[in-house]
Amino acid sequence: MSSELRDGRIVVVGASLAGLRAAEALREEGFTGSLTVVGEEPEPPYDRPPLSKQVLLGRAGARDAGLPRRRPVDARWRLGVRADGVDPAGKRVLLSDGERLPYDRLLIATGTRARPWPDPAEARLDGVLTLRTAEDAARLVELLDAGPRRVLVIGAGFTGSEIASVCRERGLAVTVAERGPSPLVGAVGGVLGGFAARLQRAHGVDLRCGVTVTALKGRHGRLTGAEFSDGGRIEADVAVVALGALRNTEWLAGSGLAAGVRGLACDAGCRAFDMYGIVTDDVFVAGDVARFPHPLFGYQMLALEHWGNAVAQAEVAAHNMVSRGPDRRPHLAVPAFWSSQFGLNIKSVGVPTYSDQVVIAQGSLREGRLVAVYGYRGRVTAAVSVNRAKWLEHYQYLIETAARFPPEGAADRPPSARPVPSDVPDPQLLSHGPTVALTGHLPDRRLALVGTEPPTGAAPFPP
Repeated sequence: MSSELRDGRIVVVGASLAGLRAAEALREEGFTGSLTVVGEEPEPPYDRPPLSKQVLLGRAGARDAGLPRRRPVDARWRLGVRADGVDPAGKRVLLSDGERLPYDRLLIATGTRARPWPDPAEARLDGVLTLRTAEDAARLVELLDAGPRRVLVIGAGFTGSEIASVCRERGLAVTVAERGPSPLVGAVGGVLGGFAARLQRAHGVDLRCGVTVTALKGRHGRLTGAEFSDGGRIEADVAVVALGALRNTEWLAGSGLAAGVRGLACDAGCRAFDMYGIVTDDVFVAGDVARFPHPLFGYQMLALEHWGNAVAQAEVAAHNMVSRGPDRRPHLAVPAFWSSQFGLNIKSVGVPTYSDQVVIAQGSLREGRLVAVYGYRGRVTAAVSVNRAKWLEHYQYLIETAARFPPEGAADRPPSARPVPSDVPDPQLLSHGPTVALTGHLPDRRLALVGTEPPTGAAPFPP
């Protein structure tokens, strides 16, 4: 049985949203010992969602996205330094500047980074960039302010779609290349993916689905255009690579922890597993880098890139780090996310990719104001609203109570509403990572996925 920890030494690796909220929660829980927070970026923790929205539109500066502090954390901040490894036997974190940080409890909250363009020479062209950090956002604002002839967005997940929306709001010509059949398909499936495709084209986006970018072209070190797998070509001054995220786990190689390209596996109490699947008692994980089981979704391992999940999981991890075994609690929050693009507010609860059917339960695709409800094997598993978020609390209750699918009794239910296949694609086939990754098996195929993960950092498909 684990003992309560009220003093001693805690190290948090990852000066992120999850890292900050965990540090605050540790103090709220009464931890009075030494607290050290390590972050690779030189900036204090900041909010990333505004980078692809308000910052790109010039409504906020890239350096103005700092996270508010809920309370003083009285921590030693080691910013601008990278963690290079963990020595579990000696209970030490190894830093890139040579320092060795001893710990009694360790929280890993290293999050994700943007997946880079697979050709290093092309990625170095002036005008080619990703969007993940405040520095990335500041550079992209400079490029957009310069009035490029055309912007190319590679990948139509939520980040790519939000960037395309910003470009059109700025009056810039934009081409979006998406390997899948439609935008957002990896996160919300085919029905809403088709709606998103029509929405983008109605706003003047040159949307090209079912194609990949085979080459980025340049002259004198500057981007000039791109070539596509269907033989097409365009001229462009800016290319934003939005091919999803890579989880920051490489630094854990050799640590003996269950870390890989899909994240660091943990139990529902945020305790990390070791390489043999045995739960540890002094190493915890929270945020985008975590893979954890959830009983509402078949105990599959979820890997989420959601703001709300990072906060909720960090608070659970902090509580469990300083509590006795019987007092620990599970992380059971229902996933939720939101996005603003092309004048619409899209919000979701549950896991849309954990589904086999979907129904437009309220509103309609035609009017662009609706709630799509997802089901798996006869029960509600998710809901996505478009400009109709006030109903999501109701659908969250249906998810939490394993209500029958399709749901009944909602106001403004279309008389012709019929469930259809959700058309959630195999995430192995997408160029951009889905907002929610389900690992272990594909729920609609009952097949184990063994040995299918590419090496860390490898491109998920040939160009």
